[in-house]
Amino acid sequence: MMMANLQFFCLLVCSLAIIKTGCAKDNWVEKTIVKNAISKGAVCLDGSPPAYHFQSGFGEGVENWIVQLSGGGWCTNVTDCLDRTRSIYVGSTNIMGPWKFEGLFSINKSENPDFYNWNKVIVRYCDGGAFTGDVEYVDPATNLHFRGARIFEAVMDELLAKGLKNAKNALLSGTSAGGYPTMLYCDHFRSLMPKSKRVKCFADAGHFIHAKNPKQARGFEEVYNALVTLQGSAKALPKECTSKMNPVLCFFPENILQHIKTPIFIAMSAYDYFQVNKTLGHDIFSCIFSRTCTSSQNKTLREFRSEFLTTLPKPHNPKLKGVFIDSFVHHSAIQWRWTIQSGLVVNNVSAPEAFADWYFDRKYWYVIDKKDLPTIPK
Repeated sequence: MMMANLQFFCLLVCSLAIIKTGCAKDNWVEKTIVKNAISKGAVCLDGSPPAYHFQSGFGEGVENWIVQLSGGGWCTNVTDCLDRTRSIYVGSTNIMGPWKFEGLFSINKSENPDFYNWNKVIVRYCDGGAFTGDVEYVDPATNLHFRGARIFEAVMDELLAKGLKNAKNALLSGTSAGGYPTMLYCDHFRSLMPKSKRVKCFADAGHFIHAKNPKQARGFEEVYNALVTLQGSAKALPKECTSKMNPVLCFFPENILQHIKTPIFIAMSAYDYFQVNKTLGHDIFSCIFSRTCTSSQNKTLREFRSEFLTTLPKPHNPKLKGVFIDSFVHHSAIQWRWTIQSGLVVNNVSAPEAFADWYFDRKYWYVIDKKDLPTIPK
C-alpha cells in the first residue's frame, strides 16, 4: 500500500517537475554532484553522493539565493527504501536526470518578476526521510544508508563556498516532504549567513497536521514513527519539542512552528489532495474529484478544514509567520502554479504576489480562503 501511495504521489507531483518533454523553451538544468560528500558520510539511500541543480543569478539578482528542498514522500521500511533506490526521482543520484526550472525558479521576468534573476538551487531528495535521518550502521545485506541530515549539511557547505555565504537576500524553501525540513532547518539556515540583509523560509504544501481523530491521525503517525525508528531521525528534531513530547509528534508543524524565530511563510491548500487522501481516506478523496460527496462527507471535510486552520500560526504577527491557505484541490504550487499569469487567487491576491510582498517586506499577508468546501482548480 505504501508503494502504491508513493507511485501515485510521484505520478502526480514529482514527474511533472522532472520528466523531460523536449520543448526547446523549457529551462532544464543538469545535476551537480556534491563534492566530498561521501567522505562525510552524506549519501543517498544507495550510497550515491547527493546532488542539486544550480542556475547562476545574473544582473541585480547575482547576490540573491533560493535553495529549494525537493519532496517526494517517504520510505518507511526496507522494502520501500530499496524500491526508491531504483527510482529516477527520489532514491539514487546515479540515475537522476535534469530538473525543469519553472514557477518560482523561472528565469522569465514576466512570469517571475521578483526572483527571475536570482541564484537558484534545487536539492534532490534521495534519503527518503525528509533530510532528517542519521544512522551510522549500514546493513551489508541491503546497503541502505539513512543520512538525510548529513546530506543537508554537506549541500549547505558546498553552497556557502559557492557564494551563498555572501548572499544579500536568501530563501530556504521546500515542497511536500521537503516542507518539514524547511521548517526544521529554518533558523539554522539563517545562522549560516549572519551578515545577510534578509533571510527567510517558505514551506510549500508541507503542513501535514496531527488530526485529533485517532483513525485520521494514523497515516502520518505511521510514517513519522518509521522515520524515528528506521532512520534515526529523532536526534535531528528540535530539542524544544522532543524534551516535551514523543519525537514522532515533533514531525507535525503545529508542534514546532512556535519555536522558529526566522520569518517563515506557509502556503497550502486546506484540501491538499495528498493530505486528504492520507488523513480522510480514499472514499472522500475520490468523491471530491467526482463531485459526488454526500452531506456527511462534506461535514467531514468542513470539520477537517476547521481543524487544519487551528494548527496554523496565529494572525497577530504575519511579518514573522505569513500564510496563504486556499481551498483548491491540489498539492504544491511553487513550480506549477507560481507565475503572475497562473497563480492561485484568494481574496483578490495571488499566491505569488502575496509571497513576494511578504518576502520583500512590502506587505505582510495572512490569507485564508473563506470557501469551506474544496474547489477543483481550472
